[in-house]
Amino acid sequence: MKIGIISFAHMHAQAYAHYLSEHPDVELTAIWDEDVSRGSDMAEKYTCQYYSDLHVFLQTDIEAVVICSENVKHKEHIFAAAHEKKHILCEKPIATEIEDAKDIIAVCKEEGVRLQVAYPVRFSPVIQKVKHMIQSNELGEVLAINGTNHGQMPGGWFIDKELSGGGAAIDHIVHLMDIIRWMLKDEVSTIYAELDTRFHEVDVEDYGIVTLKLESGVIVSIDPSWSRPNTFPTWGDVTLEIIGTKGNLSIDVFKQHALLYDDTNKKVQQLPWSSDMDQGLIHDFISCLKEGSSPSITGEDGLRTLEVVQAAYQSADTNQVVTLNRVSL
Repeated sequence: MKIGIISFAHMHAQAYAHYLSEHPDVELTAIWDEDVSRGSDMAEKYTCQYYSDLHVFLQTDIEAVVICSENVKHKEHIFAAAHEKKHILCEKPIATEIEDAKDIIAVCKEEGVRLQVAYPVRFSPVIQKVKHMIQSNELGEVLAINGTNHGQMPGGWFIDKELSGGGAAIDHIVHLMDIIRWMLKDEVSTIYAELDTRFHEVDVEDYGIVTLKLESGVIVSIDPSWSRPNTFPTWGDVTLEIIGTKGNLSIDVFKQHALLYDDTNKKVQQLPWSSDMDQGLIHDFISCLKEGSSPSITGEDGLRTLEVVQAAYQSADTNQVVTLNRVSL
């Protein structure tokens, strides 16, 4: 199976390229990037062909694409790939606007291509174990969840709202909301959010707290802040505190690591040794294509998490609780 990558703008692109390159059933054969220097460098690194023309790239014999462009460009690139009958794995968020997400889902359905959204945290062994515990009633009725997805400020296009659609909220809320929806099989009812810029001199929010009530009555709080300093030994975290009627559960998704004190490079680093969730995501996408099955993380999953983000922005702007009215597909 031949696969191509559309853009290395997103930092996850190199991990995806690595796992595509080492998969026994896949050839990474083509890369398109509007940044000629970056695209050429990546094509050389992964021993494949670089294309500066997206149309020519999509005319090749690749069967699928992995899209890692800037958030606001996802719709354009998904439409182009779908019209050429290429299956799609798209970096999160699916889009920056709800109507764009709806259009994306519609065009992939019309063209008969599979669309998967990149939420790799689902493939963490820890999260998969937690999902099993919740659904087998080991915690009893879940009453509340406190989650964090802290990170370092990524810079670049991530802090340009015209390209990213926002700051820390759109960057980090979606990961936690996806795994909460997935584990609890529940949807958001109401949202209250406080968002601000406190840590960095940037034009988007880098700080916040989001409080949610799910339709089942579960209360959720999420801290998506870019609050990790540059000296922190890894990019950030994903943590959950789950309160149930039979017990409480504390989860640190990246707890399994060795700590390297590196005098040569004058830094301390966390070196994870657990299974790589990006590898799990790529293997799942390839299995979906080989088996002709429906994606495990759908376009609708991407839409529902985006709805939560947009409702959080609305709440922060108005200082009001927002009732989430999910759009129909």
